[in-house]
Amino acid sequence: MSYESLMWCYPWKWRVRLLVLFALYLTCVQHLALGCSECRMTLTNPTGFFSSPCFPSDYPNSQACKWTIRAPSGFIIQITFVDFEIEEAPNCIYDYLTLDTGDKKVNFCGVTARGLSFNSSGNQMVVSFTSDFSIQKRGFNASYTRVAVSLRNQKVVIPQLLDLDSVSLANNIQVPDLNQFTLCFEATENRHDGHEWKAFSYSGSSATELFSFGKRKSGHFIFISGTECRLDDALDTNPYGDFFTGTFEQLCIAWDNFSSTIGVSAKNVYKTVYCSDTYGKVIPGNGKLVLGSDRSEMSPLSGDIYNFRLWNFTMNSQALFNLSCDVKGNVVDWENDFWSIPASALKAENNLSCGSYLIPLPTIEPTSCANLGSLCQATVNSTTTSPTVTTNMPDTNRTDKQNNGGLFYRIAITVYNYNHDEESKVQSTIAEWLNHTFQNWNYTVYVVNISITQSSIVKETSREKRNLDPQSLEVRALLVYNSTNNISLEEGTIRNKLISSNDTMGNGLRLREVHVDPVEKCMAGKAPENYFWPETRPTVTSFILCHGSSTQIASRTCFLDQQNYTSFWGPPDLRNCTENAADIANQLLNLTGEGQQLTSDKVNDVVQKLKKIVNDEEIDESLGSTVVTIFSNILTSSDNVLQAASSEAIKTIDALALKIQFTGPSMSISTRNLALGVSSLNSTLFSGSTFSVGSQNNASDFQIDFGKTQANSLASVALPASLLKNLSQEELEVISRAQFTFFNKNGLFQDRDADGTLTSFVVACSIGNITIHDLQEGVKITIKHTAKHTTKQEKSQPSCVFWDMNENDGQGGWNSTGCIVLAESNENETTCLCNHLTHFGVLMDLTGTAAKIDAENTKVLTFITYIGCGISAIFSAATLLTYIAFEKLRRDYPSKILMNLSTALLCLNLVFLLDGWIASFDIEGLCIAVAALLHYFLLATFTWMGLEAVHMYIALVKVFNTYIRRYILKFCVIGWGLPAVVVVIVLASTNTNANHIYGKDVYGRNTVGQGGDDFCWITDTIVFYATCVGYFGIMFLMNIAMFVVVMMQICGRNGKRSNRTMREEILRNLRSVVSLTFLLGMTWGFAFFAWGPLYLPFMYLFCIFNSLQGLFIFLFHCAMKENVQKQWRRHLCCGRFRLADNSDWSKTATNIIKKSSDNLGKSLSSSSIGSNSTYLTSKSKSTSNTYFKRNSHSDNIFLDKPSLKYTQVDSEQTSIIPVHQVIDKVKGYCSTRSDNFYKNIIMSDTLSHSTKF
Repeated sequence: MSYESLMWCYPWKWRVRLLVLFALYLTCVQHLALGCSECRMTLTNPTGFFSSPCFPSDYPNSQACKWTIRAPSGFIIQITFVDFEIEEAPNCIYDYLTLDTGDKKVNFCGVTARGLSFNSSGNQMVVSFTSDFSIQKRGFNASYTRVAVSLRNQKVVIPQLLDLDSVSLANNIQVPDLNQFTLCFEATENRHDGHEWKAFSYSGSSATELFSFGKRKSGHFIFISGTECRLDDALDTNPYGDFFTGTFEQLCIAWDNFSSTIGVSAKNVYKTVYCSDTYGKVIPGNGKLVLGSDRSEMSPLSGDIYNFRLWNFTMNSQALFNLSCDVKGNVVDWENDFWSIPASALKAENNLSCGSYLIPLPTIEPTSCANLGSLCQATVNSTTTSPTVTTNMPDTNRTDKQNNGGLFYRIAITVYNYNHDEESKVQSTIAEWLNHTFQNWNYTVYVVNISITQSSIVKETSREKRNLDPQSLEVRALLVYNSTNNISLEEGTIRNKLISSNDTMGNGLRLREVHVDPVEKCMAGKAPENYFWPETRPTVTSFILCHGSSTQIASRTCFLDQQNYTSFWGPPDLRNCTENAADIANQLLNLTGEGQQLTSDKVNDVVQKLKKIVNDEEIDESLGSTVVTIFSNILTSSDNVLQAASSEAIKTIDALALKIQFTGPSMSISTRNLALGVSSLNSTLFSGSTFSVGSQNNASDFQIDFGKTQANSLASVALPASLLKNLSQEELEVISRAQFTFFNKNGLFQDRDADGTLTSFVVACSIGNITIHDLQEGVKITIKHTAKHTTKQEKSQPSCVFWDMNENDGQGGWNSTGCIVLAESNENETTCLCNHLTHFGVLMDLTGTAAKIDAENTKVLTFITYIGCGISAIFSAATLLTYIAFEKLRRDYPSKILMNLSTALLCLNLVFLLDGWIASFDIEGLCIAVAALLHYFLLATFTWMGLEAVHMYIALVKVFNTYIRRYILKFCVIGWGLPAVVVVIVLASTNTNANHIYGKDVYGRNTVGQGGDDFCWITDTIVFYATCVGYFGIMFLMNIAMFVVVMMQICGRNGKRSNRTMREEILRNLRSVVSLTFLLGMTWGFAFFAWGPLYLPFMYLFCIFNSLQGLFIFLFHCAMKENVQKQWRRHLCCGRFRLADNSDWSKTATNIIKKSSDNLGKSLSSSSIGSNSTYLTSKSKSTSNTYFKRNSHSDNIFLDKPSLKYTQVDSEQTSIIPVHQVIDKVKGYCSTRSDNFYKNIIMSDTLSHSTKF
């Protein structure tokens, strides 16, 4: 080879080598770039983070990343961009991120997505990131989490192909026979070409269509058991004949086979359609319901369906108008448990009528593709009064790097339009001018959110040569400044820039006013407590450490309101500050595992943490299994260790069974010491059920079977078919599951007051969140014994008990009420039949069977009790005030006794009415005080009713001259002192543990254990029977005797009068009987007769008469008394109803004598027997001298005293005669002993001191 050829070859060799080295360099650099992080992956964790390659350093060139985030069915994905900075360009043509939420795709670049959160429409979200060959930025960092969504937050996209998975009812949901129904659903329709469709179809077992709704070319129809009924007359359709459009519209249809009338409620209008062929038709049950169409001859509805609900009864128009989202369908409801829906058909939305916002998002998006330079297309929103144009300016400078979101300025300018060009042309010109003004400026700025509105026509006298005045336009925009070199940009600089460009606007447009203001930062402050956020610029996310943590980060974004260009704080993101429930549960599992020594404090701490998890978190099967295992580990501890936390542990296990989420008809979790089973339940088709638990072969755990009983089961529960029969419609609607729990260890069930020893396993069964009572058939429970009974034990029959959480001050205890042992029990197992009943406890519930009253009677009795006590309190106060206000009414003994009785009754009613309210404060000392007061005033009321009887005995039966010194004082000592002594003895006997006697209990629960009132009262049965029942029993017997004696005296004397007819005598005696009945408290005796089948009637009598006792006393012993009526008329009335002070002067002595003698029979004992009961007694004090001077042996008082004597007594003028004349006058009616009796009646403290007590 020649020299020249060699010289020629060498340069080419070097060139080839350089090319190889360059290629190798590119490969290595690309490899290093790709090595930053893996960016094509599928994410399935419940929560997590992902970021662009090499974040927070600049991402490499030529990237094509894809993250697929998936969640189980029933969940959606929420993604939040914590940090976001990608190369900016018009329409994101260079680097960009694509977010596929399932129903739409959107591209982002620049800083537009920073701080934003997005929800997927289904259970999958795809995030793609693409970068070109030049210009790198920081990239992005995003967090994601899965969110469990209710079907209320999801619509169903009706499948259009029959061979795809259909949307149908779940297999465990059975539709009953329907002779009437109410159907409601919402739907949209995408096609409007007149095609035929069906929204749903219900077919029988033989694939025969029984029930459907759809549209044919002739119009909308509903198909009912072979009959097709047209509905267009009741529907408001559009010109194309369509009722459903692109937005959801609700339609409700009601039908019954008796009237053959179909009611249609749509768009707040209710109309009816008569379809005679449906008369007597029944839609058979147990069919298959499909959303869409299940037949090839008619297509499914092309659209979405939502909130499909079905009831087996007919609603009227008013009920349909008032129908809310909370009214659940009792046959079919829009809940996950009712449907079998493929994930591809579910779409979550935030704007559904009965849904709720899935995740709290900013109400106004702060920065988006449309408003911060991401180069979206301009949109024009026009109105007749103020046209508005919105556009964005491209950012042509691709070398800048935004720093913390940039600075923002509000621009407001006024432009005059002199040429009056078309609005669209003017708006476009102004937008272009504004964008062009800031291009190629010394500062990196761009304008977004330009809005232009027409304000007015301006009058300018200086331009009279023009035919038209200029038009004024208001222009608002947001200016974003990327201060890359920390160079400040003053508002005046921006203003001068705009003014200097005024001449470039052209086309008859002139700039008149310019205002530039910076957008304020979000102010520093705390939210929530212990989290202080510094002052932050708009669109910037602030990060601080979580409270009490040195590693976990909390964030909060300062958003920008695109409407008024103001900043505002978004909600704090504290999700990283809370520990993951699964992690906590796993830590507790390790803490309680084998070999761990647990103390009482440790167990209590573990139970409290488990309680928080169960109450606050969504419990899936995995987490639920961990929690059950932890409880199983705890149960291996000794009874002393478990005692303090036993009550909370039982409640937490019950709450776990109620809350745990599961798929399929049932779910069970078995561990060494605890087994938990949950089964779906359809309340409308319930026909009984069975649970059983037994040992697994070659395993230490247990096996729960549903629907059958194992051969050698350790425990089983058989629920009767009538279990749900007496529940209300509302209660049936909330039932969706049955829970079964089996305890191999009994350490949680410790009762210090139990009479025996627990010798069996413990099993629990419940229905939903309600307590079933008042069963026609008992619940049959069979439980194996933990040890064989000895001979001594066999002599002692086992008893069936249940754990009552109300026992032992809320700690729980064994209760045998309502449970019996069946004869089929043997030495190895006991079979129980239980029927538990609860009810509102009343003060005199002697039999303890008040709980047997059903819910409706419970409500009625409660209403009567509270209303009656309120009325009684008012009228007791009225009686008391009457006697206090008018001194003349309270001069005699009966009136003073009546005042004390009214006071006791008033206090009793007031304390009773306030008891429930005070009990709600849950203050033990206050509750004990109220219960003791209620006890005291109850006994005081009984005592004063007894003293009324004693006074009648002294006045009517004891006829000797007996003077009792300080008569009323001694009565008061007994009436108020004796009850106080009883209550003090009761309190003293408790030895500072008053809560053993007085405390809070729940009265008035309905048959499902719901409702009721907290009430402070006597909790000790012995104290109740001794101090209430026994005490009243003594008073009752004494009052019965006095009642009989008094009525014999009254009837005997009244019967001797010949000036009244028999009817008058009967009515007078009847009034005396009624008035004495209430005065002596005879109606309280109804409590002694409330037994067996007569329990409910006597309970009604007891509540009615005793709660209204104050009213009856007011009527008979105040309002119907003549002297009370006179005082009212003299002092309270006016006009012709007012009684003059001298109205009694015209009465003659003869009238007085006659009236006095007529009223003696009804004025003997108290103020309660007649309207003038105290006439003689009240006048006797002024005539004492005459009484001592009279001749008791005179035959005729008119011969001895021929003239009347008129005297003014106690400042009230009245015509009276000497008392001895009155007594002699009536001697013809009474025996000789009656003379002494009447003397005894009119004696007072000032008469005689011959006899002392």
